[in-house]
Amino acid sequence: MSNSEKLFNKDFVLIYQGQFVSRLGSQVFMIAIVLWIKEMTGSASLMGIVGAITSGVAIVLGPFAGTFTDRVSRKHIIVITDTLNGIIMVLFGLAAMLWSERIGLLITIMLTTSILSAVISSFFGTAISAAVPDIVPKDKLPAANSFGMFSQTITSFIGKGIGGILFTVLGAPILFLFNGISFLFSAVSEMFITIPQTIPEKQKLFRDEVKVFKKQVIEGFKYIGNVSGLRNLVIISAVLSFFTTPIIILLPFYVEKYLHLDDQWYGYLLAVYSVGTMLGYFGAALFRYKKISRAFMLISAIILESAMYGVLGFVTSVGLAAVMAFMIGLVSGYTMVNITTILQITTPPELRGRVFGVLSTIEGSLSPIAMALSGIIADLLNQNIPLIYLCSGIIMVLVSSMIALFKDFQSFLKYEVKTAVVRDPAVQK
Repeated sequence: MSNSEKLFNKDFVLIYQGQFVSRLGSQVFMIAIVLWIKEMTGSASLMGIVGAITSGVAIVLGPFAGTFTDRVSRKHIIVITDTLNGIIMVLFGLAAMLWSERIGLLITIMLTTSILSAVISSFFGTAISAAVPDIVPKDKLPAANSFGMFSQTITSFIGKGIGGILFTVLGAPILFLFNGISFLFSAVSEMFITIPQTIPEKQKLFRDEVKVFKKQVIEGFKYIGNVSGLRNLVIISAVLSFFTTPIIILLPFYVEKYLHLDDQWYGYLLAVYSVGTMLGYFGAALFRYKKISRAFMLISAIILESAMYGVLGFVTSVGLAAVMAFMIGLVSGYTMVNITTILQITTPPELRGRVFGVLSTIEGSLSPIAMALSGIIADLLNQNIPLIYLCSGIIMVLVSSMIALFKDFQSFLKYEVKTAVVRDPAVQK
């Protein structure tokens, strides 16, 4: 743990000032790459391929990236991955400037860049999630997570807001370069952080190192399975992730068919939802409660969020729909911060990377399945959006309510977790 008792200590500020710049660059890049692909190829499917590739990489590498994060200096991972992302993005920007007429070559470079960036980001994301509890005081962790999520939402707002304008004014290659430079700025900032961490003892033989690595990947899954409260929280998170996907995917159809509004209102509702989410982040950071109220508040928030999703499909007033979107965002933001904080506090530092890696894989693998089923079921039901929303909400409420009755789960939410038997024998004491 960092010696500083302040939230905004040197290490936390250095990480998040760098993160703010690199996230802003990434958001601008996301807008630029979509518009660039549309302008260069006119292909909608190509963007889907890029999305599928990046999602697939995250699913496959999640547990391995998490284990690597527990075995190697997290500071080194953070700095090196940001540096590598910066270099490949700068090279992509230069290629787009120098070979603007060679469309086939640029598409190949773009796909290669996307794959490499997805691989690098898998390691970076788990390292950040595992490192934050080590650089801020335990009682400031909810505020730290709130600030991080709020920063991400703000950069998303700004980046998406100016991305299209900058694309028109400056062109895609300049924005690709800007994204690369933002990563390099972040890497320089992160060179000065200090992250306390016990590094496992290295094995002398490569085959022994591989054997230990494989064992530790499995231990990540075993740890989640052995801690009943954590296992139940993972189940709830997976169910929420799976059944909220069709609600988001089918939102444009809900706006058009049931609110009788044009496509821009889809963006407005998402914006209102984002505002609610940001306030939820703040609420989670500022709210102070005892152990009993913490468990009660989080369980109530999960069930309330699930119920509101189910009711949304029957709302035909745009004003009420906006209020619902805001309230769902508010509760969702509160829930996300608390779940992340509980996972960070209750997981031993030497296992934290593995746990977050496994969670990333579970949620990442469910998302594309939910997306595919959403469209198929919607067509089979003649786009009966209220029925789909209602069924999704009911399932989420039932699963959350049943798991909420388990005493182990309630104790886990109060941070009264019993440490699992699984231990890493390679960790130095």
